[in-house]
Amino acid sequence: MGIYRTPENRFDRLPGFDFQPNYLDQDGLRMHYLDEGEGDPVLLLHGEPTWCFLYRKMIPPLAAVARCIAPDYFGFGRSDKPTERAWYSYDRHVASITRLVQTLDLRNITLVVQDWGGPVGFRFAVENPERVAKIVVMNTGIGARAPGDEWLRFQSFMRRVGTEIVAGQLVRLSLVQPTSDEIIAAYDAPFPVPESRIGIVQFPELVATSSDHPSGPAMLAVRDRLRELDRPALVLFSDSDPIFSRQAAEVMAELLMNAELDPPVDGAGHFLQEDRGEVLGTRIAQWLGA
Repeated sequence: MGIYRTPENRFDRLPGFDFQPNYLDQDGLRMHYLDEGEGDPVLLLHGEPTWCFLYRKMIPPLAAVARCIAPDYFGFGRSDKPTERAWYSYDRHVASITRLVQTLDLRNITLVVQDWGGPVGFRFAVENPERVAKIVVMNTGIGARAPGDEWLRFQSFMRRVGTEIVAGQLVRLSLVQPTSDEIIAAYDAPFPVPESRIGIVQFPELVATSSDHPSGPAMLAVRDRLRELDRPALVLFSDSDPIFSRQAAEVMAELLMNAELDPPVDGAGHFLQEDRGEVLGTRIAQWLGA
């Protein structure tokens, strides 16, 4: 299997990202993660085409009260990137995060999920409930149907563009707040060549759009088991996400039996961690303290 490893100098002097890298080997693949702060762990799971850089604004207020673990999935960020499309699957992404948690022996976890972090994190939670204490849900969902027409247009766009996709520009289009070129370049830093972008291209293909999709049975099973997961949950959606609407937030709050639904986060698009990261970090830290 071919593997692309992004050169380390691509990550030099990224704005607001003065964190120590940590690495874990999984069967010859190197997974990167951040490990900041002390206390019970907060596991921060990103979506696509982002990486743990997305959580840089949230980590300081959270690290004041907890231990923040923010991994990069394989195919993203500083983690190794298999170059064969068939390597990427829902099962493999979940298994790699599960293995990280087991290796670090994380317990009493507050699980923070957004975008693809939802399907990955929710499955981890229902398969490892003894390790999960609380859940924070941001702009995500779980099931076996497309989130809406906007998402179907995005999937079609990704199929047309393929590995020519520019991750940073895709992030820019999903934001509400003004963002510097330096920040956008940081989102694109892990993906300098086409073979580094296979994971980005494959993620939309893993979204279950019907019950007979390869990911469909597993995602439907996760959704059913979430109804029985009696963990405190905080549902934080933004006010300007074209993919996950207020209705989607209400659906998630109804799905989780002990959920608290916050008002929409003002002035935030799909990647609310970038638009309103400090606000989110402070809000979650307060919730943990309460």
